[in-house]
Amino acid sequence: MFEGNPFVVQGFEIPSDSPLFLTILSIHILAALTCVVAGLMAMLAKKQIGLHPKAGTVYFWSLLVVFITATIIAAVRWREDYHLFILGFISFSSAFIGRKARRNQWEKWSIIHITEMGVSYILLLTAFYVDNGKFLPIWKNFHPLIYWLLPAVIGIPIIIRTVFTHPLSRKYFDRN
Repeated sequence: MFEGNPFVVQGFEIPSDSPLFLTILSIHILAALTCVVAGLMAMLAKKQIGLHPKAGTVYFWSLLVVFITATIIAAVRWREDYHLFILGFISFSSAFIGRKARRNQWEKWSIIHITEMGVSYILLLTAFYVDNGKFLPIWKNFHPLIYWLLPAVIGIPIIIRTVFTHPLSRKYFDRN
């Protein structure tokens, strides 16, 4: 399906020069960049009608595109990329649950929403670093285990802090 010759662009190894592969990879990269920006905007925006839900919606649908394109790439290159499929599946599943909790107002939805969306973002970044860290300045000097762990080491304390300090979730912890 993606028969072609590998080549290097800006230090990144591209496994095939097949036009179909390059098209899917381009869509994947654009959607992933959109996720990174939209996710950050949603995290930093005031949690009210407006930017937060709009950026969150862009994040969610872009993540679906990332997951679909990662699935196609992994299906063809399973031995090399199966772990990216797994990370993509868990990332999108977390975002799906986080979005569903908010939209359906599940009990303690704010805790679920914050946690699941945060985990989704951490896994998105983890997949990027695991796949590309070895090509990135500074990152290429790190042990590969860092690619797997650093996003979580930074992100999990932020999620915990947010869950305990956000007014909509803090109320569950303030009860006596």
